[in-house]
Amino acid sequence: MYLGIDLGTSGARLLLTDGAQRVIAAAEAPCSVAHPHPGWSEQDPQGWIEAVTAALAELRTSHAAELAALKGIGFSGHMHGAVLLDAAGAPLRPCILWNDTRSHLEAAALDAMPVMREASANAVFPGFTAPKLAWVKIHEPEIFARTATVMLPKDFLLLWMTGRRVTDMSDAAGTSWLDVAARRWSEAALEASGMRAEQMPDLVEGSEVVGTLRPELAAELGLPAGVQVVAGGADNAVSACGVGALKAGQGFVSLGTSGVLLAARDDFGADPASAVHSFCHAVPGRWYQMGVILAATDSLNWLSRITGQGPAELLSGLGALEAPGKVRFAPYLSGERTPHNDSVIRAGFTGLDIADGPQDLARAVIEGVSFALRDCQQALMATGTALEQCLAIGGGTRSRYWVELLATVLNQPLDLPAKGEFGAALGAARLAICGVTGADPDTVMTRPEIGETVMPRAGLIPAYDDAYAAWRALYPSLKVLT
Repeated sequence: MYLGIDLGTSGARLLLTDGAQRVIAAAEAPCSVAHPHPGWSEQDPQGWIEAVTAALAELRTSHAAELAALKGIGFSGHMHGAVLLDAAGAPLRPCILWNDTRSHLEAAALDAMPVMREASANAVFPGFTAPKLAWVKIHEPEIFARTATVMLPKDFLLLWMTGRRVTDMSDAAGTSWLDVAARRWSEAALEASGMRAEQMPDLVEGSEVVGTLRPELAAELGLPAGVQVVAGGADNAVSACGVGALKAGQGFVSLGTSGVLLAARDDFGADPASAVHSFCHAVPGRWYQMGVILAATDSLNWLSRITGQGPAELLSGLGALEAPGKVRFAPYLSGERTPHNDSVIRAGFTGLDIADGPQDLARAVIEGVSFALRDCQQALMATGTALEQCLAIGGGTRSRYWVELLATVLNQPLDLPAKGEFGAALGAARLAICGVTGADPDTVMTRPEIGETVMPRAGLIPAYDDAYAAWRALYPSLKVLT
């Protein structure tokens, strides 16, 4: 048996599979997020341990015999979070999360240093780890002085389970301290940002065994002795493992809280000026690129809150896909990453008419999110990256209208997986299988069964091309007003 642990912002999801990847059971437990000031987003690392422990207890209650055969554990985790540890391994403060924007000034200052983009092959975003430490150095100098190690969220769980301070290449790539091409810490980037190499965890590949589950913890959790713990990786990289996106031409678009367009690569490529993320994959010798928008289904959820109508209700009356609406929406509710790298910009509607109602706004919202993902597509294409196979995943894909709209906006066929597991928790279990058995990731990390391929509406592509061209004028106009 193999256990995949997916540490998300809202909670931990555990997936138990056998060696043939048949799903045996799953369990979840929530995590809380604190927002003590505007733009701040924090979590107590101890809450992650409590969530994993609670979900494991649920699995143990229902599937004790299967857990007794557990051989390996793999991980997926949300990226960029700064977990500051003292010399004894205790957290010095709450973790500053990926969606925390307090360090936007520090990010801009670091990004202005040529060495940072040269070393990391990425722009320095406010959500990345390095600017968070720069903020702590200025605003919490006593904590900065006591920081012995900076770890990422899932790696705090690895420390808890094995006693080792390590991170994998895919998670390290989101810190701004990794030489992504060479897969090693960049001394130049560390020095430029005021950090030291000894404050960094050891680097391993995502399919590498970190160690054995500590005997006393195994007894406490009711797990067998000798379970091997595999490093795992960053959430999007591990999701790519879950959907079999390992090779050039393979990728996915995710309509989740944030929006992601990811393409695997067999070699390294980067264009920091485009705000495309160029990161190490969770398996050796592979990389991936992705464009990220910060509010995908979050934009629809926001509209749901202010209208009092559920997301499904808002979309239910849209009927068949037709020509673009007249209302435009820029989905910058939390700023934007690709292609603008702008944490200050905010969202807006244009073209509102007195006759417009909630469904007109809903249509504008999902069109705006789709156009923002086309921005990501254009940025990826500018680096020479193309998608031949693209899966559509995430909660937004429950809307057939939205999937067909997105396929048309991107002019890209989108494959919808058949029902089943294919996300980050499965990717984490697959990494555990590879780590424990030595199996080739290409044979383990296959694509899921495709339930349907949604084709672009050829007759509507010109109209949506024109609408996208008009929509692109929103960002510079809003920028003047922000």
